[in-house]
Amino acid sequence: QVQLVESGGGLVQPGGSLRLSCAASGFTSDYYFTGWFRQAPGKEREAVSCISSSDGSTYYADSVKGRFTISRDNAKNTVYLEMNSLKPEDTAGYYCALSRSGCHGDPTSMDYWGKGTLVTVSS
Repeated sequence: QVQLVESGGGLVQPGGSLRLSCAASGFTSDYYFTGWFRQAPGKEREAVSCISSSDGSTYYADSVKGRFTISRDNAKNTVYLEMNSLKPEDTAGYYCALSRSGCHGDPTSMDYWGKGTLVTVSS
C-alpha cells in the first residue's frame, strides 16, 4: 500500500524559511513523479512544484519560482520542498502527491496523496 507522509510545516514569519519533507513507502516503480500542491481556505488546490524520479527534471508554479526548491533523495524515497522568502499568501495546507504519468500540474492526474502539513506565514 502506497503511503505518503508530509512533515515540516509550521508557523513562520514573513521572509522566513521552512523545509517540507515527503516520505514515500509502498511504491515499487523507479519511474514516478512527486508533486507538491497547496490549498488555502476557500481556494482550489493548486500545483506548487514537481520532480521526476528518473532525471530530476522539475516544475515550479510562477508564484514560487526563485523562492522554492524541490529536491529528492531516492535512497530515502523522500522529496523535499525548501521554501524561502515566505509570504503570507503562501499560507496553506501543503500536500505531497505521486503520479506515474508526469508533472501535469493537475491534481486530478495524481495517483496517491498524503494527508498534508499546514504552513502558516504570519507575523
